[in-house]
Amino acid sequence: MKNKYLLFVLITAAILVLDQWTKTLVLSHMAIGESIDVIDGFFSISYIRNPGAAFGFLATASPLFRSIFFLAATVAAILLILYYFKNTAIENQWMIISLSLILSGALGNLIDRLRFGEVIDFLDVYIRSCHWPAFNVADSAITVGAVILIWQMIIKGKEKKD
Repeated sequence: MKNKYLLFVLITAAILVLDQWTKTLVLSHMAIGESIDVIDGFFSISYIRNPGAAFGFLATASPLFRSIFFLAATVAAILLILYYFKNTAIENQWMIISLSLILSGALGNLIDRLRFGEVIDFLDVYIRSCHWPAFNVADSAITVGAVILIWQMIIKGKEKKD
């Protein structure tokens, strides 16, 4: 794709729409705490609300502190993403993809925090009674984007050494 802005906007919009659509499905068809087995013993759709961040970070902090902290952190992340995007060449499409994934995830979870004061999580991966913390499409986009970003940094570091 020759236009980095088009690629960036298309990926960001697609992931953001997917994130909000899946959360709307969970909200409209499930009760909080309800769980639907998809792959018995491994994966369920479980409606959970997370007032904190990953792994329950800040879940017990006051709602006002959480709101201010997450809003400030998200705005800072968005500004950094836009800065790096602006300075990324169109040839580095993996960097553009990673930044758009991270941005869409940050925006998806920010929308939840603004609407509900917490994030809607529903993807529940587990083995027997050992559960990974529940997550959502936005969290997945951030994780995949971060992995691609780190991969790109490693590649660029190796290119500079050579």
